[in-house]
Amino acid sequence: MSDDTVRLVTIGRILRRRRRFLVIVAVVGALAGFGASLLFPPRYTASASVLLPGQWEERELLTQSEIAASSAVVDRAADTLGWTDVSRGELRSDVSAQASNGNIIKISATADRPQRAQQLSDQVAQQFVSFAARIAGSTADSDPTSGPEALRKQVAETNQHISDLARAADPGQTVESVQARTDLEKLRAGLQEAMKKLELADQTANKAGMVVMGPAARPSAPAAPTRTQLVVAGALLFLLLAVVGHLAAARMNRRLRTPAEITAALGSSLLGTVDVPQERPAHRPRVRGARARVGRLLGLDTRWDIAIPRTWAAEAELRIRYRRICAHLRRQLPSAKLLLVVVPDGDDVARRAAEHLVIESGSDPLLRMVEVSASQPMVPDRDTESGALVVLSAGSRSAEELADIAGACTDGGHALVGVVVAGPVRAPSAAQPPDHRAPELAVRQHAAGGSV
Repeated sequence: MSDDTVRLVTIGRILRRRRRFLVIVAVVGALAGFGASLLFPPRYTASASVLLPGQWEERELLTQSEIAASSAVVDRAADTLGWTDVSRGELRSDVSAQASNGNIIKISATADRPQRAQQLSDQVAQQFVSFAARIAGSTADSDPTSGPEALRKQVAETNQHISDLARAADPGQTVESVQARTDLEKLRAGLQEAMKKLELADQTANKAGMVVMGPAARPSAPAAPTRTQLVVAGALLFLLLAVVGHLAAARMNRRLRTPAEITAALGSSLLGTVDVPQERPAHRPRVRGARARVGRLLGLDTRWDIAIPRTWAAEAELRIRYRRICAHLRRQLPSAKLLLVVVPDGDDVARRAAEHLVIESGSDPLLRMVEVSASQPMVPDRDTESGALVVLSAGSRSAEELADIAGACTDGGHALVGVVVAGPVRAPSAAQPPDHRAPELAVRQHAAGGSV
């Protein structure tokens, strides 16, 4: 198919001409989404927040969120809850933690019931706070000389030494006075270092004091994807796949659509193009069989990959092209008395165009119409015919099928005198012109009696 397969007008043509099929496909997709919702029961998500006081850097908050969702914390929560129907591995996959603005760690837990999701998120938050406090306490206990009480004692002793030295120091320039002032400066430096350690210890204590900001709220609605979302997603997915399938099929379709391609495949020349009024559905021949009934039910009996037929203006404009083709045949073959009109079977537009040609030609030359199979064409052997004329509609056959038809004509001893390409047109009203119905019936009777 040409590049217009990706245009919006082509997609609109699919939606209009395949609307019944697309509606059925969307319903099937919705049923598939509903079935998926039954296989995957609804899940509920609850969230608990933990406040981290003090000053925290971004990488520290990320580390704390990883700790909150780690196996060390989740396993402790699993031991406390004591759920036997859920493994620890499943609980780890159901728990997540994320750092947000304001030094808050948001812990989310998912379960098959709302109360379970609430219990799991609360328990993980509590275990996280306990685990963080245990880590901070073990760090402080590992160095007893750097604890807060020891640091405060060191500060008090240093202040006392400074006071004693200040009272005993000689304001003169003796060696003893200079030594005393030197020791005083050393003690002051030690005091400043102790104060810095005390401030760091206070900050560590503040960071360890995490607070759970209340219990998690019990979820009132299931988490995504919900049953409604699965149904809608299934309908949209199947609809999209159906449209893409139509476009892919049109892209892979090898049927020829232009007169130049058709004449090149047949190895002949184009005599002209003709218009065929579309029949009303009531007069359209109905193909029997289960496949045909399914096609009519799904709306697949109407082709979508051809352009919308233009409106037929008047009967005179319709018949003038048939007369020109007949006149061209008389000039090209002035001594011809009989020509064979070859029409591929199943091509209703081409068959009706051939019937109109038989009417317009009269007996100069006399046209005899035969329908041949496109897959295995068989043309009757030459008797009194002066050649064969192929009539077909655009976009109905591939190049290989047309080459087989041309080869069948050659095998039957018929030389191709030309090709006529037919296209459908829409009548301005539902009523057909009165002078076309009776001649078509007569032509059908004539063709039935003269064709093989």
